[in-house]
Amino acid sequence: MKIGILTRVPGYTTGRLKHEARIRGHEAVNIKFPECYIELESDNPTTHYRGEELNDFDVIIPRIMPDMSQYGTTVLRQFEMMGVYTPLRSIAITRARDKLRATQLLSKSHIGIPKTIFASETSDVDDLIAQIGGAPLIVKLANGTQGNGVVLAETNKAAKSVIQAFYVTNTPILIQEFIAESAGTDIRAFVVGNRVVASMKRQSLDDDFRSNIHQGGSGSIIKLTDEEKSVAVKAAKAMGLPICGVDLMRTNRGPMVLEVNPTPGLEGIETVTGRNVAGKIIEYVEHNASRKNSKDKIGA
Repeated sequence: MKIGILTRVPGYTTGRLKHEARIRGHEAVNIKFPECYIELESDNPTTHYRGEELNDFDVIIPRIMPDMSQYGTTVLRQFEMMGVYTPLRSIAITRARDKLRATQLLSKSHIGIPKTIFASETSDVDDLIAQIGGAPLIVKLANGTQGNGVVLAETNKAAKSVIQAFYVTNTPILIQEFIAESAGTDIRAFVVGNRVVASMKRQSLDDDFRSNIHQGGSGSIIKLTDEEKSVAVKAAKAMGLPICGVDLMRTNRGPMVLEVNPTPGLEGIETVTGRNVAGKIIEYVEHNASRKNSKDKIGA
């Protein structure tokens, strides 16, 4: 097969995917999607890159980072229109990047999540805080990622100030209950197909309540319970993402899902666990590439 990896800047993950594809006898190349341009005419969608038409790919694996989701998913959608198989549909990536939509879908699927309120400009800030159960609480930007745009408000007064500050910039926010027993710790479960192929515990190195490795956290091997594995796979299915990273918390009420990442990096989890996650992804592609892109049943 000829596999194209859509990326902005090649790095560890793209390198590992290319390596695993090549040792299995496939051709794999990076495609820097910001340099792609698409051509549309009746019944003849085409994609161009560096002066050439990209018309001979069997598979496209997207590595689209959040800051270029719109353009990246547009290019991916063009390949879908051309009939090229992708394990991650453009619509699934788009919905996962919308924190509110993702939370709505997880809630609809009866998956445990922290209590969450979405708000934009309401003047009832005191009621918002009361509805979530009071401080401490988390305030998130609806489009934040890797721990950015996330604030812990430890008092009601601080919470009110943070919420009102976001209102000034007309920024929609998510207000979320603070799970004290999981502060500074979460679990990344890497799902491929219908199972968790690797998992690690992420722990902040100081008193930061965020455990993201991008925020200076550390990772360690962790064994998931059967319930945690089931919740991770169920969350992936709810989002329509057969390959993804599911971030979980262990709470007194059972496992809760924080986020489903449609393009998780491989460096942290492969380094910590020693698992060949890239190989599992290529195996999944091999087993499914002969199929046409299935119709998305979840919706926008």
